[in-house]
Amino acid sequence: QVQLVESGGGLVQPGGSLRLSCAASGFTFSSYAMSWYRQAPGKERELVATITSTGGSTNYADSMKGRFTISRDNAKNTVYLQMNSLKPEDTAVYYCNARRRSLTYENDYWGQGTQVTVSS
Repeated sequence: QVQLVESGGGLVQPGGSLRLSCAASGFTFSSYAMSWYRQAPGKERELVATITSTGGSTNYADSMKGRFTISRDNAKNTVYLQMNSLKPEDTAVYYCNARRRSLTYENDYWGQGTQVTVSS
């Protein structure tokens, strides 16, 4: 059974920091690129950050560059999102995503999400 379980969300004040974790099981974690997405009420889901299967390359949405850092520990089957200098507009449900593409198929797995609220 494939599972992606996010944790670490909560309430934080503007300018604060939070570290999200996503624990993966049921598939070969080290073969998948991992991403974080977020969705605020009334808005479309947006990509936050992506990291390659080996952790050798990362990509960020422009609004997150310099504030957020994605990382992974393949030995622990876990991907992280370090969020600094948080703003109220960062308030959203954050989702963990695993994706692997081959010549013949693409697997795409999602976690249940964790709520991040930035408010004073």
